[in-house]
Amino acid sequence: MDVLRRGAHHRTVLVSRPAARARLLTADEGAAFAARIRAHGGQVVFTNGVFDLLHPGHVRYLRDARALGDALIVAVNSDRSARAIKGSERPLTPEQERAEVLLGLACVDAVVLFDEDTPHAIIRAIQPDVLVKGADWGPDEIVGRDVVEGRGGRVVRIALAPGYSTSKLIEKVRSPRT
Repeated sequence: MDVLRRGAHHRTVLVSRPAARARLLTADEGAAFAARIRAHGGQVVFTNGVFDLLHPGHVRYLRDARALGDALIVAVNSDRSARAIKGSERPLTPEQERAEVLLGLACVDAVVLFDEDTPHAIIRAIQPDVLVKGADWGPDEIVGRDVVEGRGGRVVRIALAPGYSTSKLIEKVRSPRT
């Protein structure tokens, strides 16, 4: 959060104050957190994903997403949900650990776990002002677009950092070295 302070020469300067510690929230707590941000005139940004092995591409994506508003809520697929969409070998990292790693990033204000195959219900509960997905998602494929645009919000597709992919990272680690 930014606050105004008097500088050394009696001028007003804007300085950043660390946001409240990011935390893991339930769906209801996430909705209440989003409502508080909006009540204070803020914009809530939302994204979701498995975030199995965090890499620089994820960090850049989340940093860019956070820059679109005043608070970033990241919805993370539960282990069951991740298996349903990624296959029986995933996730490699348990949901609580994936959430903990994300909460360690300065750009993430809150994490919410969801167990459904899509994030539609959690998007409906949180009602974000900005819904962010990677540009690898087609505009008509983005789950929750109807909810966000239906209340006057916007959907933003962010270009992915080239050369970073969790699936390719797993493949590289598992392949025999010659």
